[in-house]
Amino acid sequence: MKSSRTQHCNWKFDELRSNIMGIDTEVPLLDGRRVPYVFLDNGASTPSFRHVFDVMEEFMPFYSGVHRGTGFKSILATQVFDEAHNIAGSFVGADPDRDTVIFVKNTTEAVNKLAKRCDWRDGDVVISTMMEHHSDDLPWRMHARVIHIGVNDKGYLDMTQLRSAFETNRGHVRFLALTGASNITGIINPIHELAEIAHAHDAHIFVDAAQLAPHRAIDIRPHDDPGHIDFIAYSAHKMYAPFGIGVLVGSRDYFTTGDPDMVGGGVVEIVELGQVAWSAPPAREEAGSPNVPGAVGLAAAIHMLQSVGMETIAQHEQELVRYAITRMKDVPGMRIYGPVEEQELENKVGVISFEIVGVPHAKVAAILSVEGGIGVRNGCFCAHPYVKRLLQFDETEAKEITQEILAGDRSNLPGMVRASFGCYNTHDDVDRLIDALMRIGHGEIIGEYELHPRTGTWWPKNFDYDFKEYFPHFSFRPTSAITEFTEAS
Repeated sequence: MKSSRTQHCNWKFDELRSNIMGIDTEVPLLDGRRVPYVFLDNGASTPSFRHVFDVMEEFMPFYSGVHRGTGFKSILATQVFDEAHNIAGSFVGADPDRDTVIFVKNTTEAVNKLAKRCDWRDGDVVISTMMEHHSDDLPWRMHARVIHIGVNDKGYLDMTQLRSAFETNRGHVRFLALTGASNITGIINPIHELAEIAHAHDAHIFVDAAQLAPHRAIDIRPHDDPGHIDFIAYSAHKMYAPFGIGVLVGSRDYFTTGDPDMVGGGVVEIVELGQVAWSAPPAREEAGSPNVPGAVGLAAAIHMLQSVGMETIAQHEQELVRYAITRMKDVPGMRIYGPVEEQELENKVGVISFEIVGVPHAKVAAILSVEGGIGVRNGCFCAHPYVKRLLQFDETEAKEITQEILAGDRSNLPGMVRASFGCYNTHDDVDRLIDALMRIGHGEIIGEYELHPRTGTWWPKNFDYDFKEYFPHFSFRPTSAITEFTEAS
């Protein structure tokens, strides 16, 4: 594998944007024009680096089943797959002697796997937070009592309440599970300080790094460091390698006892009719044929990010956030949630959630799309309690809306609009966003939008995209039908 395309190891920051697949893609607007797409939904999934795709394409002629194969391709694929584990662990500072790196589909599967592998006891407690994505909340609820630590009006974790929860539940807390960076406010939690608190109470700490890993350097620190992160997970699809793989890193000892949460091929040393001997981690936790190309793509993305430098990426994104917030404050009716002051932005990743007062969040997102060619996200972002807290919903109001939603009416679905930046976004991207928001704030829109109560979405009347023009391989429903039947998040 010596293609000149994939031997570029010393990447520069100014090469990142041109390396984004689809960066120059033009999309149709309501007025008939086509404009280059501005992608500001990186918090959900990032586009792929062209280099990542090239490395995967170069690997594919050698793709084969890994482990135990004796053919050339199988041996090569196995070594590539194993090295991808090493690269994924090194990215967060894992100890190769004491930690294991387990490949999963995504961060959601990582949390579920970790929760299922714990030897739970009656009375066990997991301390989590109101900031969490549902993926770092619901899996724990299946096994233990979960205490959700509250936040203040800006979205910061209530550290006093957290310490009190540990004291009140002394001897029963098995895990502190929390996000490294919020997918709503971008707030970066002090994970090492929190690790010290957890360890002082004989609890493990798990960090959901799905939103942190693409934006900041991570070091889980040595096992004998009080601030050591016991378990951490992140996803390739938020790191410019959206090909279906995630990473769970943690103590090898934790996974050497008990049964794997999923069993089948690849997890055993030997099987007899009356007994089974499981393999050592990570193999015992990676049942079935693995996503080898996805692992290759992740490793290529990590190499590229590290070559540019995570600190360089962080500085660029911080400047982009500062610029965006400064300009957004001039938009009529603008309300930004989370940190907005200069001194607060250093500990915030490239996520800005907002609303334009008087304009439903779903309508704002639709206008940005069909009149601006700008992709954002709206809703509660799989973090309903956190969003409702930031919106300051009272309990009665929240219950009323919940009943409406359960009855099939999402007309009053709470939420915000979220613009989330990647390392490749620019000031010009921000300017496109602000110009569109200014027009919305001043009521200068050209479409006549209607609400679809079943989904809570808004869409311009008598307008549809012709998706077959762009991707003719599939059949497509009219866009208006999608707004009726696509479930809102």
